[in-house]
Amino acid sequence: MKQQRIGKRTIRFRCPPSILAWSGIVGQKEGEGPLGSCFDRVGQDAMFGEKTWEAAESAMQKEAIETALKKGNIRKEDIDCIFAGDLLGQLIATSFGLADFSIPLFGVYGACSTMGESMGLAAMAVDGGYAQKAAAVTSSHFASAEKTFRFPLDYGNQRPLSATWTVTGSGAVIIGEYHPSGQRQVRITAMTAGRIVDYGIKDSMNMGACMAPAAADTLTAYLNDTGEDAESFDKIITGDLGYIGQKILIDLMRKKNIDISLQHTDCGIEIYDKETQDTHAGGSGCGCSAVTLTSWILPRMLSGEWRRVFFMPTGALLSPISFNEGQSVPGIAHGIVLEAGV
Repeated sequence: MKQQRIGKRTIRFRCPPSILAWSGIVGQKEGEGPLGSCFDRVGQDAMFGEKTWEAAESAMQKEAIETALKKGNIRKEDIDCIFAGDLLGQLIATSFGLADFSIPLFGVYGACSTMGESMGLAAMAVDGGYAQKAAAVTSSHFASAEKTFRFPLDYGNQRPLSATWTVTGSGAVIIGEYHPSGQRQVRITAMTAGRIVDYGIKDSMNMGACMAPAAADTLTAYLNDTGEDAESFDKIITGDLGYIGQKILIDLMRKKNIDISLQHTDCGIEIYDKETQDTHAGGSGCGCSAVTLTSWILPRMLSGEWRRVFFMPTGALLSPISFNEGQSVPGIAHGIVLEAGV
């Protein structure tokens, strides 16, 4: 069946696909945080047995897919396509990490919103009949991200309090056609595509401020398109805003007479301990929302704690070139509606 468009930006799936399997692979620092016991594997160091940080990120993506397949008892031959991306130039963590699977690949880039973008595209492919099973994968690595976007690690620069810590991790989900099983499943029932929102902020060390306006825009679009209230969700979970971005998002929504303070949390807030881990404003990176989804959000939905979640990874659309040329940092956010039931 074809998907149904609601309003200008929201798609409500007629036959909502199920999330069949998932996995989350993280680095040592993430394993030391509040969610440490939830991940499928915690690396002993940042290298994951490789010689470079970039290769380590590729290794995480490969392991994330392999683990999800194993947990779901799914053969790689049954995956029709993969939607995946990362933060590195030309998506090299993805291309090198997933090459050996020999599965058709759609490389996507949404910065830290990539998990939401890839899941939305995978769900569209399944619901539209173009794939029976599709995978969505993404990753980030603290060291490779710092090397790409900021300063060499050996430079030893002082990080401002507004800065977030790029998560070392990779998350994968396998999305497929819904089949009644009598067991609780999490399904993707709708999505709202993000659009570029630019408030002219040029401080690349304050990602929360850059991305919060995009999150407010996407959430508002969903609520306007569907006529629903924020209270219809047990949780509204953004990807990478951290503590500063969370406050901005709540304030922006209040200006629209929408209060999400009780429902909202952020993956970048949940993944690290503010008191014991020196991450300043929280976590970010493609892997932040991906591993928090697979290791914390989905299990809570399966347990019955949450029935309905608006999962909204957020991304800052900058590059070293745009930053060095004095450009602002636009944001984007993709919203995915997750519902749990039998």
